[in-house]
Amino acid sequence: MSVDGPLDDTNSPSRPFADLGPVTLLAMLESIGFEPDGRLLELNSFENRVYQLGLEDQPPVIVKVYRPGRWPDAAIAEEHDFARALAAQEVPVVAPLDCQGASLHHHAGYRFAVYPRRGGHAPALDHPETLQWLGRLLGQLHNVGAADAFAHRPVLDWQWMARQSRDDLLAEGWIPHHLEPAYRSVTEDLLTDIDAAFRRAASWQAIRLHGDFHPGNILWTDAGPHLVDLDDCLTGPAIQDLWMMLSGERAERTGQLNELLGGYEQFREFDPRELHLLEALRTMRMMRYAAWLARRWQDPAFPAAFVWFDTPRYWEEHILALREQAAAMQEPPLCV
Repeated sequence: MSVDGPLDDTNSPSRPFADLGPVTLLAMLESIGFEPDGRLLELNSFENRVYQLGLEDQPPVIVKVYRPGRWPDAAIAEEHDFARALAAQEVPVVAPLDCQGASLHHHAGYRFAVYPRRGGHAPALDHPETLQWLGRLLGQLHNVGAADAFAHRPVLDWQWMARQSRDDLLAEGWIPHHLEPAYRSVTEDLLTDIDAAFRRAASWQAIRLHGDFHPGNILWTDAGPHLVDLDDCLTGPAIQDLWMMLSGERAERTGQLNELLGGYEQFREFDPRELHLLEALRTMRMMRYAAWLARRWQDPAFPAAFVWFDTPRYWEEHILALREQAAAMQEPPLCV
């Protein structure tokens, strides 16, 4: 799921993967020197298309086919460079393979990358040791992220993540007419609160981030975690990579945050002013998610997978969740 890039992909076709079939996928691998054996498994991905393909006399590989029109080649190159920089510093990230001197390839109008297959399961976030381990991992990741800067990746900004999401949904008529006044009211209040939160956080340090650091992008093994999917890497505050590890009541979230930062600060200092952004970032993601589904609705994979979207009940529940988030925005930040 990709929810943290600007809606700047106006060149993306409405059916971007219509002619991406098994023959094309096998030809992709053959074009860069692999010998596929015909085994093909589609994995759970919507923004891009991701497949496991078998090879003759070799372990299977993962092929990621980028959504046409979303990122320029330069932005994808920075994603790959960041992954390699992390791997070079022994941060456990699954980086793309270099094949024939490149990691980004072109075939039949598509752009794709090949990755080694890695197993694992979602982390057990109810274990303090897991949170400490993830905190150490993020501290190391952010040290690498702070050592250089992106030139072609997005910068986290509430205007495009929240305001543009709201404006697009209203302009394109996604909100049912009878719910539009309630949606306008709650989102206008939330935008004011988000702006205030960013002002309270003052001048946070902008560093390169994973950008979409949630349990689904962490594969846990007996040897520890490794990270996947840097498709949403961007520049922003460190808290963006921390807040999705927190859930439950306030006391639970406070305990989880302390465990995370206990590991994080073994490698990197955390600026507590960024805690003013925590609920603002959660709100931005909620608003962004609805806009992402709307923007992608012409892709046939989305109506098939998200059958509950574009119904009055969805928007009623979305507005209720936003109202609950408005209340959370009034609470003081978590303490560490």
